[in-house]
Amino acid sequence: MTTINPIIPGFAPDPSVTRIGDTFFLVNSTFHLFPGLPIYASRDLVNWTLIGNAINRQSQLSLRFSDTKLEPQEDGTVMLATGGLFAPTIRHDSKSGKTYIINTNVLHLENAGDKPENFIIETDDIWSDNWSDPIYFDFDGIDPSIFWDDDGKAFISGSHGPGPMTTISLFEADLCTGKKLSEEKTVWKGTGGIYPEGPHIYKKDGFYYLLISEGGTFKDHMLTIARSENIWGPYEACGNNPLLTAAGADNYVHCTGHCDMFQDNDDRWWGVCLAMRMRGSKFHMGRESFLVTGQWQEGGWPKFDTVEVTSSHRFKNDVVKATKTGLDWLYIRDANLQHHNIEGSTIRLTGSKADISQWKEPVTFVGKRQRKLDGTASVTLALPKTGSSRAGLVIYKDEHRYTRIYYDSSDKSINFEVVNNAKNISRHDQEKISNDTSDVRLLIEYTEERLMLQYEEGKGVVRTLGVVDTAELSNADFVGPIIGVFAISDQENDEVVFTSFDHGQ
Repeated sequence: MTTINPIIPGFAPDPSVTRIGDTFFLVNSTFHLFPGLPIYASRDLVNWTLIGNAINRQSQLSLRFSDTKLEPQEDGTVMLATGGLFAPTIRHDSKSGKTYIINTNVLHLENAGDKPENFIIETDDIWSDNWSDPIYFDFDGIDPSIFWDDDGKAFISGSHGPGPMTTISLFEADLCTGKKLSEEKTVWKGTGGIYPEGPHIYKKDGFYYLLISEGGTFKDHMLTIARSENIWGPYEACGNNPLLTAAGADNYVHCTGHCDMFQDNDDRWWGVCLAMRMRGSKFHMGRESFLVTGQWQEGGWPKFDTVEVTSSHRFKNDVVKATKTGLDWLYIRDANLQHHNIEGSTIRLTGSKADISQWKEPVTFVGKRQRKLDGTASVTLALPKTGSSRAGLVIYKDEHRYTRIYYDSSDKSINFEVVNNAKNISRHDQEKISNDTSDVRLLIEYTEERLMLQYEEGKGVVRTLGVVDTAELSNADFVGPIIGVFAISDQENDEVVFTSFDHGQ
């Protein structure tokens, strides 16, 4: 079978896969963005279609406390830790016909630390995009996963806090109520790496295999595995750990880890994991979903091949399709959806008082994931004749990191800005435009190496106002680039109109 890596490019971390019949279904983390937990489907592991989002109603849960914390590291860098929807696991129960997603909504509470809210959602028809409200369960940790034993009992494993020396816990549970049916037990502490997390249990040849990630989700990321004849342990670590890592190597594909294993229709073994494409200090795309071939002989341990980019998405059209228009639009946290009106490539936004640089109040922004390394995003903005607003085109990661080109009606200027608070980067430039101009075309030309922020006044010459090295927006983080439009206004019901939006994908 031919593979194309990354299978889900762009902002697509923490993948998990389940197979229903001849179709594979994959889910990713989304952290602070709504809708959350995108579901992709494929029959060949090459062509993936976005079929829905498991968190698609704001009534299901709140992302209000999914702000991004700046966490200084020992090496002098700063990690950006975003709250919200962490690593999900997707599993299908063939006996009941239900498909489950188990997940954590991490709340960053002021003066109270982090609070993980763990929950289960389910659907009778994964194609319907109709998922239940969350069923919450008690677990002080993240990365929960579901395993059904041969007798039908359901078990939940997860990474129990606090870190960095988290442990892997296990308990029996009623998935309908979230109630624990056993005591919670620590079953493995990993092989010594920090943050043992992302556990999945598989049963094969009389053994329970426990696959986890260790070392943190960046350059020391690795997969390790242990097994036991009893689900409660003791678990024996594989002598060939780690099963998969790029630590210490000068690979283009790096930070490999957080894997889920599965079989195809021909009983071949595969792994789906996260990894990052790193061109030195440039890794703007963040954590993406990669496919890796595996082997698992009877009675033995699984093995994985090296994760590689096997065919570039640089020239591939329709990187990820969608079953219907609008599934791929993204908003920030608990946005006021009534302030966003999208009809085709025309977007009408009611400006928010809050800018994208903050998180406490709803902001007016809508965008799509950057899927390709190279492209040009563009939109035409009808210049507001009244009111006082700022509106434009932006590549956004979180409230600490973005670059944008926008119009400021207060002084009739086009503005360029790049911000990365984790690297103390803040640059701004502006140019005045003619009073007679009725609209302006805003563009961001992007490659793996740099971003060029441009504008065209009327049908004139395209002018470059700012250039950003992608290293300036590359950090140890959880998220990826979203290309979209925003609007800010000090006045109520101040509307701006964008036409011909194209994020270049």
